[in-house]
Amino acid sequence: MTEKETGKWLKIEISAPQEQIEAIGNFLTEAGVQGVFQESLAPQTAAGDFPATANEEVLKAYFPQDNRSEKRIAALRKYMESLADIFPNLEKPSFKTEIICDPNWGEQWKKYFKPIRVSKNIIVKPTWERYTPDSRDIVIEIDPGMAFGTGQHASTRMCIEAVEDVIMNDRSIKEWKVLDVGCGTGILGITAAKMGAQDVICADIDRKAVDIAGENAAINNVQASLRTLNKNAASIDTPRNLIIANLTSTLLLTLRHHLTQLLLSDGYMIISGIIEQDARDIEKEFFAESLTLYRMLTEKEWVCYILRKKSAND
Repeated sequence: MTEKETGKWLKIEISAPQEQIEAIGNFLTEAGVQGVFQESLAPQTAAGDFPATANEEVLKAYFPQDNRSEKRIAALRKYMESLADIFPNLEKPSFKTEIICDPNWGEQWKKYFKPIRVSKNIIVKPTWERYTPDSRDIVIEIDPGMAFGTGQHASTRMCIEAVEDVIMNDRSIKEWKVLDVGCGTGILGITAAKMGAQDVICADIDRKAVDIAGENAAINNVQASLRTLNKNAASIDTPRNLIIANLTSTLLLTLRHHLTQLLLSDGYMIISGIIEQDARDIEKEFFAESLTLYRMLTEKEWVCYILRKKSAND
């Protein structure tokens, strides 16, 4: 019997300035966190004073307790040291760990995820929550399992808004052919399909993520227009007119040439998962002769670009 089966979990409680909290949350997600929840520390005030704005946030992250726990802790410590170097004027982030025993925690974390309005028309809700939509609402139902993509993270929200913008506003493209790179739960590909995209590929190198994306496609009744592939995006050779890549800056730079080649003329590329300090490197590589900036979205320290590929006649 594994440690996970016995109900043991590694709890990591992180205290960090607001400016760093999204970056840390993204790092934890990439490390395979099972659940991560954020709360503000109540500021201390003297009697009669107005409360000050809390500048420190707390993240509580939960991983299955297994043979990777020590490596995860070491990687987190190293990442926090790098944040301290990047933000020398901010309080250095810190964390503490605890082993908890709760065989039911894998289900209990669900109470932290509620329906959220991500954009003008799109609601993301977990499958276990009720929501009564307005007439214009497009509801995306997600059961995240162990995969990334619940609409809680800024980069995911911006990508959803970008997909909505592109598909709703460009009526010149009659058939949307979409690639969701590193699809996680499939939330971005499913959004495109529910907005009318006829041919959607969700690709991920993680077999479990691909399975979860397929299950979520069925939940949202878009499996007729969406297929999942357990493949590296670099091996996909099907031309697309909408590519969505919510990845790390390093992966985006690695895939830049291939994704640009896959993108059809007049097509759109949505890239996110980019922290402000990496934006210049991304712009230098992606803002090439063939790609032009259509729109930039920002939320806190996160950036999302919508790029468009020039027509062959331009």
